[in-house]
Amino acid sequence: MRKSSLRRTGAALAAVTSLALAVTACGGTTKNDVKSGGGSAAATGKADPNAATKKGLTVGFLPKQVNNPYFTSADKGGEKALTELGSKYKEVGPSSATDTSGQVSYVNTLTQQQVNAMAVSAQDPGALCTALKQAMSNKIKVVTYDSDTKPECRNAFVSQASGEDLGRTEVQLLAEQIGYKGEIAILSAAQTATNQNAWIDFMKEELKDPKYKDVKLVKVAYGNDDAQQSFQQTQGLLQEHPNLKGIISPTTVGIKAAAQYLSGSKYKGKVKLTGLGTPNDMRKYVKNGTVDAFELWDPAKLGELAARTAVALSSGQITGAEGETFKAGDMGSFTIGKDGVINLGKPTVFNAKNIDQFNF
Repeated sequence: MRKSSLRRTGAALAAVTSLALAVTACGGTTKNDVKSGGGSAAATGKADPNAATKKGLTVGFLPKQVNNPYFTSADKGGEKALTELGSKYKEVGPSSATDTSGQVSYVNTLTQQQVNAMAVSAQDPGALCTALKQAMSNKIKVVTYDSDTKPECRNAFVSQASGEDLGRTEVQLLAEQIGYKGEIAILSAAQTATNQNAWIDFMKEELKDPKYKDVKLVKVAYGNDDAQQSFQQTQGLLQEHPNLKGIISPTTVGIKAAAQYLSGSKYKGKVKLTGLGTPNDMRKYVKNGTVDAFELWDPAKLGELAARTAVALSSGQITGAEGETFKAGDMGSFTIGKDGVINLGKPTVFNAKNIDQFNF
């Protein structure tokens, strides 16, 4: 999401409470499955929380897109953690945020290089499964971060925050700004982006609450985490829906592009904008009145937790099974939830009062 994405999917919604759980609608896993090793990638071996942390490991990071500021920040967090833990970091990945086949090739490359673990932000929930399962069959630990695949195709998923929290709070932020009345739209990343679809499903669930009876979602548009496409999609939304009162963009690329368009148009201050963005990208738009409030997590912390999870898995301290706990350095202790999901924590809301306290 910065110039990136936070891109970062409901019959399944009633049964889920996090981003990954929206994805498990594709590949359902039960608690018993996790314990038996079926339907989930949790190892059948027993975890030893007191096992020594292995050093000299190699962990490959595979973001959705390299040279993307959001993922650069996340992966630098992973690199810092691995250096502290005495292990080696490497990054590979496609230059396009929609190159799913490229991601498959990079998974295969990391497998051939016999890395000890890999941290992957999946562009598509199912497309990487075969390659990731092959990696695991070669005793490589697989962690997904930012965007998940199916639970059986990895050992653990490090989620930015609860998918439900993210989806619902973005609707709440925008509804407050438009006085709970008017047409709204969503500007997403790619149509296949696992995390985006999960959050949008929860947005739609939140909108069913009677207090939003006068709020109407008129369209979900896709900017493919491309600044120019997102800018054009924002323009198109306003042309197609002249009575639009607000836009939610759950991607850092999208919200910045939308803010750029709005700030130079007659809609500035009239059409409200919120979503997921970085303080450094959005600071000037908050200060010039284009944006009232938006939210995000610290991507560097997300990458750090992904790295520490990968090392804990490789060291046998955890297997990815529900209920296991591990210590992630100064970040504290984390407990693995249903389907191997580890939540980083709640997102932070940024506004004119606090935005200068942050620098990322």
